[in-house]
Formats: sequence, structure tokens, C-alpha cells
Amino acid sequence: MAMTVSYSVVPRKNPAKKDEPAKYYAQAQAAGELDFEELCEAITSRSTCTETDVRASISGILYEAKRSLKAGRIVRLGDLGSLQIGLNSEGATSVKEFSSSMIKGAHIIFRPGKTLAELLKILTYQQVQTRAVAQTGGDSGKDDKDPDEGSGDSGETPDPAA
Repeated sequence: MAMTVSYSVVPRKNPAKKDEPAKYYAQAQAAGELDFEELCEAITSRSTCTETDVRASISGILYEAKRSLKAGRIVRLGDLGSLQIGLNSEGATSVKEFSSSMIKGAHIIFRPGKTLAELLKILTYQQVQTRAVAQTGGDSGKDDKDPDEGSGDSGETPDPAA
């Protein structure tokens, strides 16, 4: 069964080539959100667990994931996927030239498991317009992200944080 993802087309500048005009990329549009309360209620309705049991289980997973990530371990969550610490750093010309002061930050890498990865194979796509694009007749002329847009990107964006 196919699943449709709504997207808009947004301009993005390449930060390495600021003088070049923006190119246009697909950006997935969120259709709402599932908060923690709703998640716990939904899991409770599909199982024999109480909402308190579900909350305790998720809290336990979070606690153990944090503990394991701090210890440098990969956290495997079955079909959900895995978590691992990743680093952002400046480059050095050699191993001897590198120092820990060149590390600029850390992030958590999520790699989807088989069940979630399979979902990506059945997607279809439908373009939608954001309010800014609709008001300008199709070309907003802006290089900045519209605050009305949802989250996500096409994977081809030069700077996903833009």
C-alpha cells in the first residue's frame, strides 16, 4: 500500500557558493505531529499495557539509551533502528595536526531499522503550495525558509540547516 508524502518546493542557496542563485528543492511537509501523550494512549489502546506501563517502558529505554551513548556504545532498538554518537569537526592536514579542540560538536545519528526503511520504498509524492508561494503566484523570490513550511528535506539540499 503506497503512502503519499506532501512536499513543497523551496529555494536554497549553496553556502559554499553564495554568489550563485538559489536552486529549488523538495521539502517534505508535516501533516501534524504525534506528541508523547498521544503516543502513549495509542500504544495502550493496542496492547494490554496500562498507560503507566507504556510511559515507564519508554522512560526506561530513554535512560538506558543515554547511558549507553555516553559510554560510546551503539544502541540497537530492533526494528525501530539504532542510535550512535557522531561528531562534527574541522579538518586537519594530518593525524598529528588534529587536536580535540577541532571538534565543534556532537549529534545523534539515527539509522532506521528494516521496518522503517521498507516504508521509504512505498512512498509517492504530492506537491503542495505554502502560503508564501501561493500569495506570490509560484515564485516567492525569497532565499530564506518560509516559517509556514513543515520539516524535512529531500536529501539533496546543500545545507539542511538553512
